Amino acid sequence: MPARSADHYVAPVDETPIASVDAVDLDEKPSNLWIDAWRDLRRRPMFWISGALIAFIVFVALFPGLFTSTPPNSGCLLANSNAGPTAGHPFGFTKQGCDIYSRVIHGASTSLSVGVIVILLTTITGIIFGALSGFFGGFVDTVLMRAGDIFFSIPYILAAVVIMSVFSENRNILVIALAIGVFAWPTTARVLRSEVLRVKNADFVMAATSTGLSRFGILFKHVLPNSIAPVIVVTTLSLGAAITAEATLSFLGVGLPTIEFMSWGNDISQAQRDLRTDPQTLIIPSIALTTTVLSFILLGEALRDALDPKARALR
Repeated sequence: MPARSADHYVAPVDETPIASVDAVDLDEKPSNLWIDAWRDLRRRPMFWISGALIAFIVFVALFPGLFTSTPPNSGCLLANSNAGPTAGHPFGFTKQGCDIYSRVIHGASTSLSVGVIVILLTTITGIIFGALSGFFGGFVDTVLMRAGDIFFSIPYILAAVVIMSVFSENRNILVIALAIGVFAWPTTARVLRSEVLRVKNADFVMAATSTGLSRFGILFKHVLPNSIAPVIVVTTLSLGAAITAEATLSFLGVGLPTIEFMSWGNDISQAQRDLRTDPQTLIIPSIALTTTVLSFILLGEALRDALDPKARALR
């Protein structure tokens, strides 16, 4: 029997232009993790609100003289003890007759200074330990992570209380920051280690290895930049925790000296006895502390959602 042939329809070229199918859209905006995160952040009110609050608090901490000319300690009169608001003193006075508004303004500088030093210490130490541990593995991972476990098992508030008690005659911003930061870095190291373990097996790392790049070159040029996003989130959240830790130590009486440094924790501690009769002496510094810590927490939450592609996809 003769073979049966089937007719094949071929569409005209002008109706199915091949060039349009394979063409690259040159007008499409480039995209990567950071660009996608920024596009997500700029649409979120929480990011702008927390960012504006943090910017304002930082400005107050850097330039307190623009907001008050009243010294926070000197000029305190017992005649003004627990007095209410007056002209030039919108929040009233403490039990010692000091201006509450001035002490709150100057206390911002102390809290942020301690927080920044703690974050620098914990972030640098955590990045070094976490990157080396996750990338090299083996003996290096075992030694570094066991060292981290030792520090992680000690509550850093308790350790800071002991350290500040030992150095009671030399209590200052640097000492209290070191007392907190020395025991707070393992969290950053653990987060970065887990991310490095994920990234180091990626195809681009294998490609960099095939080019003959050294292991440290691969770590710093390829692995670490692609693993740093979770560390940024942890750092933002930890800054609020560091400010809280400083206030806690001052509240317990082992923090910064009351006479030399303005501390919201000290003011809250001294005002707790007058809560029923003069609540403003406790409420005002508590609001300042809560607002500052909450601002960093909200910013950290926004960054966490923006830097997580899975979280963005679910929204």
